[in-house]
Amino acid sequence: MRISLSPQMRDDTLQVVKYGDVLIINGEAFDFSSLPDGATIPVGIVPCNWFAGPVERIDGVLHIPLGLPCGPSPSQAVAFPEPLIDPPDGPLELPADPPPPVHFEPPAELSEEETTDVE
Repeated sequence: MRISLSPQMRDDTLQVVKYGDVLIINGEAFDFSSLPDGATIPVGIVPCNWFAGPVERIDGVLHIPLGLPCGPSPSQAVAFPEPLIDPPDGPLELPADPPPPVHFEPPAELSEEETTDVE
């Protein structure tokens, strides 16, 4: 199996688990075991918006293009991800950037009493 990753600016998350020719994408299973050699499943036929191109079996190898969620300024690893070639069964490690830090400041109009810690 060869999984190519195509960065896409989106806020949702992607979790992929592989078992043989089955991919479980965010909890939904897609079984490609019956795809014969030389066959192609065109874009849009597989009912999942994570597929970024046609799914093909070429010389016995399943080729699957997946979208890779990223933010507006991805790291090099996310912007130019390496394909996953023959990944082992189980959860796939996809390149990802850490979430941006969350910084919170209370509104200026709150008094000091209103910003004390609550136990």
